[in-house]
Amino acid sequence: MTTSLPRGSRVGIDAGSVRIGVAASDPDGTMAFPAATVLANETSVKEIIAIISERGANCVYVGSPISLTGGATQSTVMAHTLADEIAQATKALDFLVDVQLIDERLTTVSAASQLRDAGRNAKTSKAIVDQAAAVVILEQALDIEGRTGARAGKPVGE
Repeated sequence: MTTSLPRGSRVGIDAGSVRIGVAASDPDGTMAFPAATVLANETSVKEIIAIISERGANCVYVGSPISLTGGATQSTVMAHTLADEIAQATKALDFLVDVQLIDERLTTVSAASQLRDAGRNAKTSKAIVDQAAAVVILEQALDIEGRTGARAGKPVGE
């Protein structure tokens, strides 16, 4: 399907209480790759904004970890708070960036499994599992964009 979305990189975020995984796409939104791991602290949003700016991103997908029963968890609240902070920061800087929440059930489990399959153990993949989960989130969003021609997930604030 031909997409009506503007050309530009997308960023995927896997929010965690200790680390935040960040992935980015190419400008055409065809491929996702690991970008960074940001420590979850008072400078996290500033660091993420720098990555968004550096990549020229026009959309940020923040994984929303819904429980398997469909309910919100403490992790859901944390991810939504981070998404709100990113949206507020990009707006304050006059960045034209869509910030979307996207269902990310089991992405960290999927990423850890992929790393194990690639011969990495839990100890050696701890530093990159968050980036790998962000890649899974972003790949899911890019797939939806490609099929529908529209942004995946729901805009922050809705």
